[in-house]
Amino acid sequence: MKRIFTVLLLLSMPGIALAQQNPLFSHYMFNGLYINPAYAGSKEFISTTLIARKQWTGLEGSPSTQIASLHAPLNNKKVGLGAVISNDKIGITSETDFYASYAYHLPMSVGKLSLGVSGGFSYFKSKFSDLTVWDPDDPVYETNSLSNILPNFGVGAYYYSRKFYAGLSAPQILSYDSDQSFHIKIDKVHKVTRHYYFSTGGIIPTPGELKFRPSVMLKYSANAPLQYDVNLNVLISDIIWIGASYRSSDAVILLLEYQVDKKLRIGYSYDMTLSEIRRYSSGSHEIIIGYDFGFNVLKMKTPRYF
Repeated sequence: MKRIFTVLLLLSMPGIALAQQNPLFSHYMFNGLYINPAYAGSKEFISTTLIARKQWTGLEGSPSTQIASLHAPLNNKKVGLGAVISNDKIGITSETDFYASYAYHLPMSVGKLSLGVSGGFSYFKSKFSDLTVWDPDDPVYETNSLSNILPNFGVGAYYYSRKFYAGLSAPQILSYDSDQSFHIKIDKVHKVTRHYYFSTGGIIPTPGELKFRPSVMLKYSANAPLQYDVNLNVLISDIIWIGASYRSSDAVILLLEYQVDKKLRIGYSYDMTLSEIRRYSSGSHEIIIGYDFGFNVLKMKTPRYF
């Protein structure tokens, strides 16, 4: 039954196996560069993040994702540079992305407004030879594998101050999907669907040792329902984050992050699946590790909230 479910999931589009578009991850509020190039250089130091995620544990062919990102401001602090490498595998299809980001930060009366662009490519590969099929004579499976290198670019805007942020972005502008406008038509190509993100959040201090950080993310793509994440994190003594999220029609998420010292932070999240997939899966697990470099890190009295 698991194999049948996985094959149906992979073959949801006619003709070509499809990787999960724009991989899901629960710690999005702690890794803004992945969804918005304007986030590059928004901290006063070099910031690195590693994320490893196993989605829908126990389901054969379920998504497995790894993300590495790095960003930093240049000396004038108006320009930020960043880079993201990610790998996502679902069933027979894998996707590896390489993207570099450039952002320019405009000082405002309160906070800064950053405008960013990114560019790079995605490498897709689907191994049809790993499929169990009912019709081996179908011309779709006449080759053992299909691979594509698809260039792309993204844009974003990001406003941030010490206690508030809001961002709007499209990480991949070019569409390789005939169902969307302004798409690039290539025969036998993996679909890449344009996604739009809006994210916002803030920090609410209290007289005691607690700080509350609510946040929201909206994700939209053509021919799919609007997806939203609602999150509330609580920072205890500027050391421990405890949080919970709700992802629309998909999961309830529990998060924990620990600030080991001023440079190192580690975190974990567990997704409790709400959709029908819960019949085949025991949930999703995610680990995050962040490390910051630079003299400015040591001078900070309190951690950066976003």
